[in-house]
Amino acid sequence: MDFTFKEEQQQFADALRRWVDKDYGFDVRHQIIHSPAGVSGAAWATLTELGMLALPVPEAQGGFDGSAVDLLVVMQELGRGLVVEPYFATVLGAQFLKLAGGHEALLEQVAGGELKLACALGEQGARHDLHDIATTARAAGDGYVIDGSKTVVIHGGQAGAFIVSARSAGAQRDTDGISLFVVAAGTPGVSVRDYRTIDGQRAATVTLRDVAVDGAALLGQAGGGWDILDAAADYGATLLCAEAVGAMDAIFAATLDYLKTRSQFGAPIGKFQALQHRMADMFIHVEQARSMAMLAAAKVGSDDVEERRRVVSAAKARIGQAAKFVGQQAVQLHGGMGVTDELPAAHHFKRLTMIDVTLGDADHHLERFIAQPGFRQHA
Repeated sequence: MDFTFKEEQQQFADALRRWVDKDYGFDVRHQIIHSPAGVSGAAWATLTELGMLALPVPEAQGGFDGSAVDLLVVMQELGRGLVVEPYFATVLGAQFLKLAGGHEALLEQVAGGELKLACALGEQGARHDLHDIATTARAAGDGYVIDGSKTVVIHGGQAGAFIVSARSAGAQRDTDGISLFVVAAGTPGVSVRDYRTIDGQRAATVTLRDVAVDGAALLGQAGGGWDILDAAADYGATLLCAEAVGAMDAIFAATLDYLKTRSQFGAPIGKFQALQHRMADMFIHVEQARSMAMLAAAKVGSDDVEERRRVVSAAKARIGQAAKFVGQQAVQLHGGMGVTDELPAAHHFKRLTMIDVTLGDADHHLERFIAQPGFRQHA
């Protein structure tokens, strides 16, 4: 595959990397994740100024109408720099709004950096099955009343509004009967318990008790939200694949540098052939992951739903496997330092671990890939 980016894409990447190197170094990040908020208002302002929030938003709402490949460039740099700001959660929320239509004012706020979004999709016991929904939405007058609890809502404590999946009809695991809503964080009945995750990011448990919303809060058709949910989740998984590639690039480079500088028996340990072989294996995994991330970004917008599902699941599964291998090898090659808080490589490995279990881990997506129609013909 041709991995050459367009000039504009490379400019986005270069601008992000310069900012991370200059103003979002490892020490600055450490201060941010241990602050009460867990994120930085100054960093968010910079991301907005650089056009990163406007990038995925349609031109009609003040954005650049960027493609998934454009976002891949951004997510790779955020992964390389271990950026903990609520960019992914907001962009994923914006994708729900774009797919559903009818919420242009919210997209304008996203483009201007005025609104942070979070996607309240997962529930206790559902694992990676986003159609396993116990949260309910019952019709009440011209609107709905939502009841339920959502777990591990990424950057839920920092969001101004949530994309909430709820069941308005059908059994708990049916794909039919799912409705999607935009719920403002300050709506009566919404409570948020914010906490820090192992990778330095923030997540929250979002509880909804008799939350009344009007009809305008509905995304798409009542009971027909599964197609939007499925497509948006694939888009989010694609962005995570790109972030993982950036993190693997960083952890590989750090490990290579360590092997060149760490000496044993009077020579850099990088001269030992056994370690060179392990680095070669790491390199192969990273490059295969890069190919799959690019393929997913190119196909996630396909009108062929089966192709989209097949490619995204293949990418998420392969990249999950690569991330585990690369992270484990990096930790071992760094020795005891590989798991210390003082070493960026340890934080990259934690982030890679969390990426794997977000929106479906490698095993989940391998099963989903196999379950797609026509698998035997494509095998």
